[in-house]
Amino acid sequence: MKNIPKHIAIIMDGNGRWAKKRGLARIRGHSEGAKAVKRAVTYSRKIGIKFLTLFAFSTENWKRSGREIKFLFSMLIKYLDKEKNSLIKQNIRLRAIGDLEGLPGNVLSKLKKAIEETSSGNAMTLVVAVNYGSRDEIKRAVKKTVEKNAPGAKASEIFEGALDTNFMPDPDLLIRTSGEMRLSNFLLYQSAYSELYFTKTLWPDFGPRELRRAIDAYRERKRRFGGY
Repeated sequence: MKNIPKHIAIIMDGNGRWAKKRGLARIRGHSEGAKAVKRAVTYSRKIGIKFLTLFAFSTENWKRSGREIKFLFSMLIKYLDKEKNSLIKQNIRLRAIGDLEGLPGNVLSKLKKAIEETSSGNAMTLVVAVNYGSRDEIKRAVKKTVEKNAPGAKASEIFEGALDTNFMPDPDLLIRTSGEMRLSNFLLYQSAYSELYFTKTLWPDFGPRELRRAIDAYRERKRRFGGY
């Protein structure tokens, strides 16, 4: 495929509604959503996407019930245990963004281990946004910049270097599933010139066909970045 985005970011929304429509518990929706993650990762790697960022757990998600939060983190641990070898086999590097030190100890240690063990991957980088909120990220980056007391233009460089995303390019295409049409505190600074794509498909039903549609829509657009 030609003219595909280098970096795709996805707000994976609709797990709870998927389960509710079927009279199932919310956690069942999250389980099915994990299968959609695997499909998205495999297909993105196959067609040559270099960076795929998935919004897994936001700073606002702490407002959910303790049972659901515990299940979400157990799902993350399960994914890392089950898919780590697959990521290595596919030559995919895992990275994470967010306030990682705020994660439960067992989740953080498991995540760090998976990041280390996949660090040699160079076909694609899978980025998990966990305990992530863009406003929180910006506040942390501003704090680091102020602490370094850098003058003028240098401050801008330090600020962008202090962002969680300093190791990757800004997203070319940002997708949100489930029909909601907002960014929900996700990559606000980085998505200034991203192409936005919204689909009514709930995340557990999102597969290669839907991802291909989003990419095809992206390929038809002309990116001007403020120019003509």
